[in-house]
Amino acid sequence: MRNVVVIVGRPNVGKSTLFNRIVGKRIAIVHQISGVTRDRNYEEAEWTGKKFFLIDTGGFIPDSDEKFDKAIREQIMIAVEEADKILFAVDALNGIHPFDKEIANLLRKYGGDKEVVLVANKVDNNEKDINSLDFYSLGLGDPVMISALSGRNVGDLLDILTKDFSASEEKEDTRIKFAIIGRPNTGKSSIVNAILNEDRNIVTDIPGTTRDSIDSVIKYYGEDIVLIDTAGLRRKSKIRKSEALEFFSSVRTYKAIQRCDVAVLVIDATLLVETMSKSSDLKLAVFKLDKSDVRIIEDVIKYKKGLLIVLNKWDLIDRDTKTSKIFKQKITEHLKSYTFLKFIFISALTKQRIHKVIEESKIIYVERKKIIKTSVLNEVLLNEIKITPPASVRGRSIKINYITQLKSAPPVFAFFVNEPKLLRDNYKRFLEKKIREHFSFLGVPIGMVFKKKN
Repeated sequence: MRNVVVIVGRPNVGKSTLFNRIVGKRIAIVHQISGVTRDRNYEEAEWTGKKFFLIDTGGFIPDSDEKFDKAIREQIMIAVEEADKILFAVDALNGIHPFDKEIANLLRKYGGDKEVVLVANKVDNNEKDINSLDFYSLGLGDPVMISALSGRNVGDLLDILTKDFSASEEKEDTRIKFAIIGRPNTGKSSIVNAILNEDRNIVTDIPGTTRDSIDSVIKYYGEDIVLIDTAGLRRKSKIRKSEALEFFSSVRTYKAIQRCDVAVLVIDATLLVETMSKSSDLKLAVFKLDKSDVRIIEDVIKYKKGLLIVLNKWDLIDRDTKTSKIFKQKITEHLKSYTFLKFIFISALTKQRIHKVIEESKIIYVERKKIIKTSVLNEVLLNEIKITPPASVRGRSIKINYITQLKSAPPVFAFFVNEPKLLRDNYKRFLEKKIREHFSFLGVPIGMVFKKKN
């Protein structure tokens, strides 16, 4: 996605409310206490067919020596540098503030490079429009008078913001794309280098060396495959200066997930061992997958991309013939509902099974594009449904009459049901289980829709 828009402003001017209004979801936390937004929120937004990436930032407090304020300032300045357009939000209800003037001074230097749209928020009726006139003194042009809370004039704001955004997408890149993703220092760049057999990317033992997504192209049995090496995602439990850069690394990573066909999640196998108890029997060991890895898995599944989990640094693990099986079992038990995951165990350093990264990713790519004939689907699944029919609800029997695959990449299946709203979630999980039992889709999230038909 080419268009990146960032919302900036002092605390408590309604930035997060405006963010939620534009993306159409309640994502950013909204509270009357200033400074609630510390971590940045970002989401894809769309207006009249024009897509852009919208970023919410924390409240800008100039010259404060408080640790969080300093970190937020650094994050905002990097956000401004990276963005294509800036929404500068001010509070029309309470009038111009000294902080607004300092922020305006910072933003004016970008006047020739990127558009700054001044947004006077909390103007919920025409009588309050006059309160916005003072903001002309900021020297950033006409303020757009809106109420993010009620939605007043937000459509007009979006018209102005997206006026030069193109509704037509660039020519689609039909090449296969695999994104190498994961937390910092798991060996992502080393894996790409080992596959390319050249030092294409900088590799060090410092977490977070890769700041941007880097595309490399390889030939695999005559096909072009794009490898997207992304920056690592760092846990947000503490704010450090370096996290300002990490934020945009994470933005690029999520954008890479959006444009890939298969995401290759790299996990440091040695860290998994550290999370286990000191029991000599791995089967009895306490195991916990890092929350960051779980979030990445959830995002890949949210975007319905193929997923391959790569346990790297396998050469450093004290193992026997059953170790990999125990690792798979432990991860699957931790994730519970994600029973379709595919795992491989490699060492980027020794190049042990490095060829499996592309080989298994390609298999998942093919699975994701697979289409099951309607006749086969109905023959197989209707028989399973006959053996184990859905339970009646309040005396009303539920009948599934017909099944078809609506699309592939990602695969989506439609079930035509006499009472779709009464179909319970546990039975939907049963149907997905039967699809996978008969047709695999290993490493591929699948979608199911339930439509009414008597």
